[in-house]
Amino acid sequence: MAITNPPFSLVELRPRLHKLMDFAAEQVGALAANHPDYFPMYTQNGCWKHSGSLWTDWCAGFLGGQMWLLEEYTGESSWRAIAEHYSQLVEYKQHDRAVHDLGFIFLNTYRPWYLRTGAKRLNNVLVTAGCTLAMRFMEKGRYLRSFVAPESLFIDIMMNVPIIFYAAKETGDQDLFKLAVEHCRTTQRLIVRDDGSTAHEGIFDPESGDFLKQATHQGWAPDSRWTRGLAWSLYGYTQVYQFTKDTTDLTVAQANADCFIKHLQESSSWVPAWDFDVPESPDRLPDTSAGAIAASGLWTLADEIEPHDQIMAVHYRRSALKMIEALTQDELMGWSTSGWEGILKRGVYHIHKNLGVDESVMWGEYFLLEAIMKVLRSSDSVREI
Repeated sequence: MAITNPPFSLVELRPRLHKLMDFAAEQVGALAANHPDYFPMYTQNGCWKHSGSLWTDWCAGFLGGQMWLLEEYTGESSWRAIAEHYSQLVEYKQHDRAVHDLGFIFLNTYRPWYLRTGAKRLNNVLVTAGCTLAMRFMEKGRYLRSFVAPESLFIDIMMNVPIIFYAAKETGDQDLFKLAVEHCRTTQRLIVRDDGSTAHEGIFDPESGDFLKQATHQGWAPDSRWTRGLAWSLYGYTQVYQFTKDTTDLTVAQANADCFIKHLQESSSWVPAWDFDVPESPDRLPDTSAGAIAASGLWTLADEIEPHDQIMAVHYRRSALKMIEALTQDELMGWSTSGWEGILKRGVYHIHKNLGVDESVMWGEYFLLEAIMKVLRSSDSVREI
């Protein structure tokens, strides 16, 4: 089923975003009520509770993160209580050395909690998580290793390295800061390509630290443009720039953004395929989660470059709004299918393992709500730009 471009009307967008946030409150509330203390990753046939494989346990922060966004949106104390509860359930992961996803887990949960309270205990959790992630640094090669193997670097880690920068900022630890910068430079040099696209994985010789090749687990091919990975890089380098203020990071984020937008403009839809290089149907499925990540990242990127380049800031915001409007078509919403438990349909987790293919996925849910909240927070966001 082809996804067409909806008419672009900023005047009509805001009511639709409120409708979606209200629907999200219903869906997240039902998930918590029906499956208490359960952290799903993707749906099967629209249902969150199933026995499908996780591949790796990296999504625990996205449910609590949605709850914090809903607490902000609704202003209801009940959401505050449940957000705190689901955040506390993942606190033990601050010491988890088996995953490279501690940024995903804690920046979406403990950071909003800390920002609301200023409680030192909560900040300590964030700092500990950042220090734990830094333990994955490979001296030979100068990168943070993925969960897969010591020789593996994932582009996904660009979304997690900000928690190391955060820990360095809070503690004043310059060595920690430099370690995080080195990972970003290694990724930039070896994983980000000249056209702004990205590989999913880099493989190193663990003995010498020499770079061997680009690879992939979830993309179409090692040299293809896997859209979720490209969105991770776009958003990740934007966050990194907020800590480093190094224009090198901003340049990478803009190259990623330009590549993403270019391929959307060349396609028939502002909803990206799961890989821009996938041949036409039946393999060219959409991945709404990649679109949600990119839209949220573009909005923040626009904020960061506005002091330097207002024209590009407007371009990125307008592109983000086009993506959000495309993602919120009725056919992509859970309300379009009776009994569907997710918010955003047609996401993709792992195409080759057939996990969460054409389903709702937790990160797609979170980043769509985050993108919408960024728009709703901006007093002048819904206007002709």
